[in-house]
Amino acid sequence: MSELVSYRFADGVAHLSLDNGKVNALSPDMIAAINAALDQAEKDRAVVVLSGKPGIFSGGYDLKVMTSGPDAAKALVASGSTLSRRMLAHPFPIVAVCTGHAIAKGAFLLLSSDYRLGVEGPFKIGLNETAIGMTMHHAGIELARARLTPAAFGRAVINAEMFDPAEAVTAGFLDKVVAADDLEAAAMAKAKELAALNMTAFRQTKVKSRKAYLELLDQCIELDRQHDLS
Repeated sequence: MSELVSYRFADGVAHLSLDNGKVNALSPDMIAAINAALDQAEKDRAVVVLSGKPGIFSGGYDLKVMTSGPDAAKALVASGSTLSRRMLAHPFPIVAVCTGHAIAKGAFLLLSSDYRLGVEGPFKIGLNETAIGMTMHHAGIELARARLTPAAFGRAVINAEMFDPAEAVTAGFLDKVVAADDLEAAAMAKAKELAALNMTAFRQTKVKSRKAYLELLDQCIELDRQHDLS
């Protein structure tokens, strides 16, 4: 698909792998590549398995872009939030495979997926925005509120607390954690399980159940275009 996002389609499953050679920072080019891969997956009518590389799912937005000026930062956040909104309404299931650390927007990609599988290890998952001097954006607050437990919401969004994989399951970032040797098989098993669903019913139920949520995200994305993140 591209140098940033590889695409492999087999047996009804589209495998999207993020790899920018570093920490899978989400730049405008990376987000465009993910969108292009999702376009192809939709054409292939495929269940999506979205993964990183060993040790890192994504370290979040590209800090070079985020610190280059308020307009560039707002544009990148808007494109990332629009990607999350797209994933939440994607007509086929999305399984996120958290292969290691998932920080900031990396964690938001987990919150935007239909099922989240993590790997055991000394990894950190969470939202570090307030720790690095960013006021949490409106869309991010609502993405977290929708998936995290009430107890974890404040700890993650306001306190910027990081969670290990097991804690991330309790908090709501992940659904299940497995050993590294079992990760690929577990991801395929879940993808096949979801592929057995009636996709028309899946698509309609997904959008119907999230109608108010998606409308709220649309409002939040527009608000975030108008406000600086500092």
